[in-house]
Order: sequence, then C-alpha cells, then structure tokens
Amino acid sequence: MILRRPFLNDLSSAVASAPKQCVRNLHHQIPIRPVPKPIPFIPDQNTFLSAIGRGLSAHSAKIPSWEALFTLSSAQLKEVGVEPARSRKYLLYWREKFRNGDYGIGGDCKHVTDGVADLLLVEAPVTPSPYTKGMSPRSAMATATHDPGTRKVVVNVPTGAESPSESLENIQGVRGFVVKGAQTIKGPYVETVKGSGGLRAKIRMQEGIWEIKRGHKVDGGERRRAEVRAKRRAAENKEANR
Repeated sequence: MILRRPFLNDLSSAVASAPKQCVRNLHHQIPIRPVPKPIPFIPDQNTFLSAIGRGLSAHSAKIPSWEALFTLSSAQLKEVGVEPARSRKYLLYWREKFRNGDYGIGGDCKHVTDGVADLLLVEAPVTPSPYTKGMSPRSAMATATHDPGTRKVVVNVPTGAESPSESLENIQGVRGFVVKGAQTIKGPYVETVKGSGGLRAKIRMQEGIWEIKRGHKVDGGERRRAEVRAKRRAAENKEANR
C-alpha cells in the first residue's frame, strides 16, 4: 500500500486552486496615436483611399472624415462595411505607414495643384562631405552629363515655375525619380512635358498610384503546389501511355 504525504497533497491542491489573472487585454490600454496632417498630394480621406488602390475607393462614403480614417478600429471598419478582412488589414497597414511619414511616390511633393505636381531637372552644387571635408573625385570630374562640382536633381516646383523656390545649396530631390542620360526625368507614373527636352515632367494623382500589388497563385499556391503538379504529371503520363 502506497501512502502519500498529506503536506504535498495540500500544497498541490492549493496551487491548483490559486486564482489566475488574465493580462491579454492590456494592449487595449495603449493610447491611440495622434492623427497625422494631410499632405499636398493627399489632401483628404477620399484621395488616400484612391491612392492605395485595391478597390478601397469604393468605401469612401463609409469613412466620413480624415479623423475617422485614422481613428476607426478594425472592428469599427467592419461595422461600417469595409470588407473583406484583407482590405481592412491593408487599409490599417497603409494608415500606419502614412502616420510614420512613409509615403508612396509623390508624397514628398510640397507644390501640388489639383492633384498634379510639376517636376523640374536642375543642376545643384555638390555639398562637401562632413567626413572628408571635400567632394568625391567623381563629383569633381567633368563628364558629358554634368559640370564639375554639380549634381542633377529632380525637384518639385510650383505650377509654371522656371526654377525652384528653395536654395540650390540645400535642395532635396523628389524620392523615386532619377535622371536618365543627360537630361531625362524617369520614374513611376511620370509624364514628360512635351517641348521641354525631358527637363520638365508631371506626376498626377490617380487610382492605385500607391498600391502594393498582390501576388497571384501559381499551381494552386504554396500549400497545394506539390499536389497540383503531381496530378498534372499523372495525367500527362496517362495520356502519353495511351
């Protein structure tokens, strides 16, 4: 006969009956981050939904204001009819990117008129490196495309302006655009202005300009690919042996 010590039995029963506290809902106490301000390229919530694409512009009437766009939770978006779930997830993803200042193409343009930003190719002086106190040998060399000590930059200018409003010494180029060859502006959704010799271009707000394209399934997707291909090979072998 096996005898158990009562002390251990009492201790195990006490541990089993100890109260447990659930801390799962602590994330609800995290304060909501402030609503970011609109930018010239994205002035309102309808433009935002149109820019990120994936058909979210169809839900524009369900989000009444800019504040609502950045304060509605996933559950509230579901209540107002933003479906399916992957669309809500995509909207929340882009919402946080915008809140962090991570914009798509044209998001750093400060001069925008009716959804159109003018781009201009200018030559700006090369700023000396703070480490070497000078410019690189490549920048100091004259080439067929630029003068020594200069760099070519694609900048955003006011509509119809012939030069940038900022000083050339501290000017920053528009992200996503490069200079191709001697004087041609290249980049996504860029529209070269006729008669400018490639020195001027425009970028226009349009549906899906910031859209992150979804991939498409090949042979049933990653989970069913081996099965689909095996069935296909079996069918091909069966057909070949007839």
